[in-house]
Order: sequence, then C-alpha cells, then structure tokens
Amino acid sequence: MSRIGKKIINIPAKTKVDVKDNVVTATGALGTLSYTVPADITVTLENGVMTLSIDEAKKKELNAIHGTTRANVFNIIEGVTNGFHKNLEINGLGYRASVAGNKLTLELGFSHPVIMQVPAGITVVADPKSNLVEIKGSDKFAVGDFAAKIRRIRPPEPYKGSGIKYQGEHIARKAGKTAAGGK
Repeated sequence: MSRIGKKIINIPAKTKVDVKDNVVTATGALGTLSYTVPADITVTLENGVMTLSIDEAKKKELNAIHGTTRANVFNIIEGVTNGFHKNLEINGLGYRASVAGNKLTLELGFSHPVIMQVPAGITVVADPKSNLVEIKGSDKFAVGDFAAKIRRIRPPEPYKGSGIKYQGEHIARKAGKTAAGGK
C-alpha cells in the first residue's frame, strides 16, 4: 500500500467536506473545490478525519494512484482553507510587471508588452519596487500552471540572470566570453 495514500487527512474546523458518489467537495473560507476519486478507491469521513483505502483485490493496479488521489484530495482541502501562492522575480533592465483588473502586463524587453488574462479564481499582485509578482488562489494546479506560463515567456538566462524565475530558485550561472590572448 502507498505510504502517502495511507496517511489520514485531518479536516480543519472551518472547512466543510462532503463525499457523494466518489466526488469529494470541500467548502471553506476561500471557496469551493471538488475532486472525483477513482471508482475503486473508498473515501471514509468520520469525526473530522478522512481516510482513503483501496480494494485489496486490485492492489497492484491501484497502488500507483492511491497516493496521488490522497494528495489531490488533501490539496483541495488545503486550498479552500489556506490557499496556495507562488512568487516570481523579474530580473532585467527595464523589465517590469503591472496588474490592471484581470490583465497582467509584462514588459520584458520585447518590442511589445505581453498582456495575459488572469484566470478566474486567481489573484495576481505585482510589486513594482521589488519586481515581484505574487500569484494566489485556492486551486494548487491553477496557481502553479499560471506561474509556469508566466515564467515560460522569458525564462532566466544563464549569463546575466535576466528573465523571470521563481523566488528562491537557483540559476546556474555561466562565465561569459573572455578576450583571447594575442599570438
């Protein structure tokens, strides 16, 4: 049995979780999310504790998705309770970001600004002083996916380090060209 799949999920006091027809629905301070559990995985909810168990007859096939399913259920509960966030750093001369309504405008050294539509359920905050972009939301996948799309526009380059990177990400730097000694 999967080590992660066996772990229990404690339901926070202010979060309401319903299980109906293999659909787990979590409602909390940050909204409502639901996840469809595969058919052969049983979800048990009692006394504020949720467990996921698999059919022993199909253990070999279900072991691979048992831990993933538990992690996805935990993420929707965590998302509606506390939410998720990703921070991106923008490094480069003249590189900046601004948010107006539900549009994120990035100036990244191209001949034109890049304008991105912010998906529903996600909040983007751009700090012009520190060139930091914070992406917040209750859906972990949506937050991570939008952050990856932003980073993909101008990934950090290894010589000067300019581009968009995750906060705390280490970029392996390369030495630039050096002048050749004369013959």
